[in-house]
Amino acid sequence: MHFRMIGDGEVELAGSWTIDRIMAIRAEWDRFSWPADKHLALRSGGDFRLDVSGAWLLRRLIQQLSQHYETLDSTVDDQNLLSYLDELDARPVAASKGRLFLGRHLHSLGEWVVKAWQGFLDWMAFVGEILVLLLYGIANLKHLRVKSVSRHIYTSGIQAIPIVALIAFLISVVLAYQGATQLRQFGADIYTVDLVVLSVLREMGVLLTAIMVAGRSGSAFAAEIGVMKINQEVDAISTMGMNPLEVLVLPRVIALIVALPLLTFIADLMGIAGAAVLTNMLLDIPLVQFVERVHGLIAGNMWMFWAGIIKAPVFAFLIAIVGTRRGMQVSTSAEKVGSFTTQAVVESIFLVILADALFSILFSRLGI
Repeated sequence: MHFRMIGDGEVELAGSWTIDRIMAIRAEWDRFSWPADKHLALRSGGDFRLDVSGAWLLRRLIQQLSQHYETLDSTVDDQNLLSYLDELDARPVAASKGRLFLGRHLHSLGEWVVKAWQGFLDWMAFVGEILVLLLYGIANLKHLRVKSVSRHIYTSGIQAIPIVALIAFLISVVLAYQGATQLRQFGADIYTVDLVVLSVLREMGVLLTAIMVAGRSGSAFAAEIGVMKINQEVDAISTMGMNPLEVLVLPRVIALIVALPLLTFIADLMGIAGAAVLTNMLLDIPLVQFVERVHGLIAGNMWMFWAGIIKAPVFAFLIAIVGTRRGMQVSTSAEKVGSFTTQAVVESIFLVILADALFSILFSRLGI
């Protein structure tokens, strides 16, 4: 026993208040029936013993009790130790600027690491839930919400065809012009076709398409769901007993996985068309010869075409997940819609480029 009632409004402190007893004293402190009077007196018993850790706990106890009693009389042994602790608490911390700078930045680094790890776990939980819903939808097609998927394929895919086709055409023209200018110095003009076709089919077609879709559809996903969060439409969906992820997120993910490979195919065609126009105008390569060259390249290595197409669904999944996740994170502030929409575009483009780099390493290892 570390607390004993010895009279009306009088409590005796007993036992060893040492570092090894701190937890037991704290638990007994919470269980003890303190007097209901307005006045309290604390006394130390004959067996009372105190060390620095116990003194810190006793000082905290006195501070807390002084808030509940009008008067608090404390007559405890080792008052000098308690006075010393009061003096330490009031004394300004003397530390060098270098130590303060290092400590502050280490603290900030630790906070960032903890937040980054927690954010990573939240992302993994979100991705896992979407994958479970996707597998469940494949097994039960009525849960796929075909009308919603079709609408998002139209807005994310079909409506994006003009801008994707134009960008692919212009980029291939730039590649063909720059390649022809350099290869002409070595009398290797014909290899301009190889350069452009390889670049467009393997990398530029799918990468540029994914970046365009990230800026167009990824931002739209974040903004649409964000506005629904502000208008409490997401809460209304939950109230009606439906899963917001199944209603809002899954159709967008499926639609983009379907639309992006098709857009990539169109970008590849327009890229080759741009190269055909440029090489015909600049290098006088007839269209028939150009087509035969392209056919020979693709027939000799079909992975040249499929390497880009395989990347498209992965890029689409990343873009859709980031856009919808950021939209679901919007709070009740309209300002957050713009902030999370910007984050969705930046993060999705970063992940697309990172995934493309990983694909390049993988394909290189596989000899593709």
